[in-house]
Amino acid sequence: MGLFKRMKEDMDVVFEQDPAARTYLEVFLTYSGLHALWSHRVAHALYKRKLFFIARCISQISRFFTGIEIHPGATIGRRLFIDHGMGVVIGETCEIGNNVTIFQGVTLGGTGKEKGKRHPTVKDNALIASGAKVLGSITIGEGAKIGAGSVVLKDVPDCSTVVGIPGRVVVQNGEKVHKDLDHHKLPDPVADRCAELQAEIDRLAAEIVKLKEGM
Repeated sequence: MGLFKRMKEDMDVVFEQDPAARTYLEVFLTYSGLHALWSHRVAHALYKRKLFFIARCISQISRFFTGIEIHPGATIGRRLFIDHGMGVVIGETCEIGNNVTIFQGVTLGGTGKEKGKRHPTVKDNALIASGAKVLGSITIGEGAKIGAGSVVLKDVPDCSTVVGIPGRVVVQNGEKVHKDLDHHKLPDPVADRCAELQAEIDRLAAEIVKLKEGM
């Protein structure tokens, strides 16, 4: 695919995902996620040619202007959408598939000073919501959703949802989780468990009242 067709494809993704986008000119000039992605492609090409210093310089300049830090060693597929990308960090050995959506404040990072593959692999059609931290050499499955503010330290199966700290997987009846922007409508297993406990307490309290009345 040619350079300009690839850039147009990137901008088309913005129109698909962001209802605030109005014109190609506006998207081209004002969307920092696009600018960071385009800068990364240049830096990554230099990184593969072992021009590490120049690649890192381009990465840091892009970080200064966009607020998005993508290591030039990261591998990124097509149609990545970074929405309101301030604070996004993508580590050196990250591998991101196609049609992935990332929101502001997301970290795809490592857990220490280990060598080799130390950052996450994110498969196609995944969505990682605002403020989520995905750490270590783990895999986020195809079509998976990571809820806002979650901390994920273990592999996430395909077509599943993770919420909480640490992240808990909620499989939705084996059906694919559709990639959309309703990442605020995620299950809360902690709240569900608290509700179950409260119902049990209410039931026991009612039984105690009946026993007292029968005495």
